Amino acid sequence: MNQFSIYFQLGLEHISDFQGIDHIVFLMTLCAVYSVSEWKKVTILVTAFTIGHSLSLALSALHIVSANSQLVEFLIPVTILCTAVTNIFYASESIRNNTFRYLIVLLFGIIHGLGFSNFFSALMGSNQSITFPLFAFNIGLEVGQMLIVCAFFSLYFLLNRFKSFTHNKWKYLFSFTGAVIAIFLIYSRISLL
Repeated sequence: MNQFSIYFQLGLEHISDFQGIDHIVFLMTLCAVYSVSEWKKVTILVTAFTIGHSLSLALSALHIVSANSQLVEFLIPVTILCTAVTNIFYASESIRNNTFRYLIVLLFGIIHGLGFSNFFSALMGSNQSITFPLFAFNIGLEVGQMLIVCAFFSLYFLLNRFKSFTHNKWKYLFSFTGAVIAIFLIYSRISLL
């Protein structure tokens, strides 16, 4: 297996690993307010998340930033809860048309990336260039995220088509689910601070 394949696989596994379910829950909560027809906005949001994630990995691998892993592990579900609460209490249209949301998602990507940064830094070592491995890892991450988003919207499409599952029901179902999981994760991690 070549170097690109190794890091691509790591990125793909990082996002799709059910032990790190917080990334998947974040993506589903983030996408809950969008419809299938808004795939361009969702793609930009997911890419903003990947850019933030990549930035924190690069800064960590270059030893510019060092994160307190317990604090970061606590903040990751906070990002999910913030996203869920925004979805629940604000009109979907105002959320979907707010360009500030892209900056928030970029910031949340930085936080999520810091959760993996210590492992990535150790993987890189001190003598290796990070450019190619970081690029391959983030391509794998982006592909994995897009697969999750496609599965998410495929389910939405099927439920909407065959069960008349309205967009509002969908939004609240996944926002409340995201909030409950986030609260559970916050509670389980608060003792680590």
